[in-house]
Parts: sequence; C-alpha cells; structure tokens
Amino acid sequence: MLKLLQRSALIAASLYLTACSSVTVTTDYDHSTSFAQYKTYTLAPSTEEATLSPSSEEALRNALRTNLASRGITETNENADLHIVRHLSSKEKIAVYQSNQYGYAGVPYRYGRYGGWAGAPNGYTDVSQYTEGTLVLDFVDAKTKKLVFRGVGTGTIGDPESNAKKVKEVVEKMIQDFPGAVAH
Repeated sequence: MLKLLQRSALIAASLYLTACSSVTVTTDYDHSTSFAQYKTYTLAPSTEEATLSPSSEEALRNALRTNLASRGITETNENADLHIVRHLSSKEKIAVYQSNQYGYAGVPYRYGRYGGWAGAPNGYTDVSQYTEGTLVLDFVDAKTKKLVFRGVGTGTIGDPESNAKKVKEVVEKMIQDFPGAVAH
C-alpha cells in the first residue's frame, strides 16, 4: 500500500512539473544513424537575421555544453563530428478565452445568491496578444552533411532573463531525447 502511495505521489509530481513547463519541445532523428560515433560538436555561426539576445545566446551555449557533455559529446573548434545549426523565428499570436459566466454572477454569498441584473451579459471574452518564439536545433553529421537529429522548441517571448531560462529549458528537453547512451 505504501509503495502504491509513493508511486502515485511520484506520478502526480511528474505531471505537475510537466504542466508547469513554459515551453513545448518536439524532437525527431534518423533511426538508421549510430549516435555512438559522435564525440564532438561545434555550434555553427548563425547566418539568419533573427538572433538571440546576449543572455539567451550564453544560455544556449552553456546548456548545450552541459547537456551534451552528459552524453559524452564535447565542444570543439576543429574537426567536429556534429555541426549544430540553429534557426530562429517568432510570430505574433492572439489568444481568445471565452467564459459563459460574467464576473461573480450566480455565485452564492453571505446574504443569498447574487443574480446579476437584467440585461447583463451572460459571459465575456478575453483577448490577449503575445509573441511566440521558436528555436530549431539541427544536428548535422559533419562528414556526410546529413541531418541526423532535430529539436524544435516553442515558447512565449518575454524579458531577456525569462527568455534565457526558456532557452536553457528547451535545450535540456531536446538533449533528453537525443539518442545514444548517457555518459557516466
């Protein structure tokens, strides 16, 4: 019984942490590739107009360095096995939330039920505008020039500090899905 409760608590905590995530990450890879052959990488310079802020750029580099090192892959400047190419994009989004309840109408309170007033709307619509950013990391085999792994992360763009945290979170989630053994 105790083990069941512990397991349930662990599952609930996992779901809570997943629900609190501020980014969405998807990954895909070439299943015919032997990822054990990759020992070094280099981050290719960005050639795109869109660039990361200095704090987000530093977060990207540090997260790659740390998370790939845990997989036995280290950064190098020469003769890398993998080239990591980043792509950035952003787009304006609109979120619409509709409710069929207006404020506190119909909610009981100390002196009875507040029923609103005649002619009051029976709902509301909340519209917000935000910017969604996407970071794509392509892992390209340096010898064959073949794409072997791709990670795509999306999240809401905010201030530089929160953006850097989201970049770190995106890279961590991507590398969790990176094929191959974890170094010990």
